[in-house]
Amino acid sequence: MGREGVAMINHDDALKAVESSLDRPSAARIYDYFIGGNTHYAIDRDFAEKVRARLPLIGEYCLTSRQFLGRAVRQCVREGIRQFVDVGSGLPTAGNVHEVADEARPELDTRVLYIDNEPIALAHSTLLLADTADPERHHAIAADFLQPDDLWERVKASDIIDTRQPVALVINAVMHFVKDEQDPDRLLEFYRERVAPGSLLVLSQMTNENPVNEDERQALLDLLEYYETTTNPGFLRTMAEFERFFGGWPMLEPGLVYAPAWHPDEHTVFAGSPSESRVIGGVARKP
Repeated sequence: MGREGVAMINHDDALKAVESSLDRPSAARIYDYFIGGNTHYAIDRDFAEKVRARLPLIGEYCLTSRQFLGRAVRQCVREGIRQFVDVGSGLPTAGNVHEVADEARPELDTRVLYIDNEPIALAHSTLLLADTADPERHHAIAADFLQPDDLWERVKASDIIDTRQPVALVINAVMHFVKDEQDPDRLLEFYRERVAPGSLLVLSQMTNENPVNEDERQALLDLLEYYETTTNPGFLRTMAEFERFFGGWPMLEPGLVYAPAWHPDEHTVFAGSPSESRVIGGVARKP
């Protein structure tokens, strides 16, 4: 099955989806706002500022996630990966996977498949990728991380990814939107089983590990309560609770750490105090 069998969206439908999505905040657009993007609306900004009032560094936490993504993509390229499946990709914004990969590989031989279940994210992806992407190598499709069989069939049908070859499976800043009652262990096991040996798994999420004081602990609880009113309610985990998602695969150095401690560069926020970032992440290789 070729791309005609993959859930995509045309330009007019994308515009309609954007217009019909403004009745409540979108988690994807809130994230975009926090990292300095341009794809958000008043309802998203109002919500974001409510969160920032309670958790002043939330913007820096989101930027930490985005910076980790960029460094992880560059490392994946250095490790020989030429295919990326970005699940829960959200909105194309500063530091897109395909842009980072192309910068790291001037040969322009990397392929990127963006996947999101939020119609608004797919709509914006369709509009924005038209301006920045190579249609032969970069696509955005609709699929739901929580429906793994369907998602993986769409990956195989995309004509972008050869699932027989190693890929970087990127699930960045997603798992804090998957609650334990949604069985994330089963989901991650499914995806780990489907990728070829040599593939890399890129994972990050916000953490409630070791809050500095009672006020921060309560602020993180308040954050979850706020997000219950958005398109994506949240769930925080400690490092010990998160590590299991790598399935015991060998970790690339330095392992599972606070994200700013993972190959920091001159742009890394919280580089001097990684634990203040509230974001953990790592990359593991399938044996």
